[in-house]
Amino acid sequence: MVQTKRVFSLALSIVLFALCCPVWAQQHGKIAKIGELRARPGSRPSSYVLLQALRELGYVEGENIAFETRYTEGKRDRFPRVADELVRLRVDVLLASSLSEALAFKRATSTIPIVFTGSGDPIAAGLVDSFAQPGGNLTGFTTIGAVLVGKRLELLKETIPKLSRVAVLWDPRDPNTEQQWEESQVSARELGLQPHSMELTIADKLESAFRDAAKAYSTAVIVTETPLTASNQKRSQI
Repeated sequence: MVQTKRVFSLALSIVLFALCCPVWAQQHGKIAKIGELRARPGSRPSSYVLLQALRELGYVEGENIAFETRYTEGKRDRFPRVADELVRLRVDVLLASSLSEALAFKRATSTIPIVFTGSGDPIAAGLVDSFAQPGGNLTGFTTIGAVLVGKRLELLKETIPKLSRVAVLWDPRDPNTEQQWEESQVSARELGLQPHSMELTIADKLESAFRDAAKAYSTAVIVTETPLTASNQKRSQI
């Protein structure tokens, strides 16, 4: 977590430094604005870590930095509208905690810097050109969660030797989890497992998705990271 905090805060501070220093030379005391999109209030537990890391870099909320936060109530179809709203507010930088949010920001602006985090592959999602040269107005980091799906399945198999069927909870509208679902099918075959697709697009279908997984004789579940599951963590752990 410490390394993640450092990488994340460094990427954000570089954007803010490059963007704000010339302005402060002319307009002393200007507060830089960060626009961010969240599923629900309190849905991103890394907020405290982010603020602490920024404070270590000299950025204090309310003094020289401010957050313009907009919530989507877990509804992905609101991403484009919220992204456009933040662009109209003329924020100095846009902060995306998932590839889906970053893609919405990318479609909304080609000039405001975008800092993204996530677990998907930003190249495969069409977010950046390459890791070395992302191109455009984007920077950030990713854990490339799709690569880790195979390891998670391997660990499940080691923990439950008789495991034969495993369910994967994913959102077909999310490029990040789509990559993980595709990779899970490949890894499952190599481990002799039969994957069950738990496609989920709205929280109200969580219970029925688990019932269907049980009917398919799944004895384990992998929950991929999406704005939907992040904002319904307690319900996705039933």
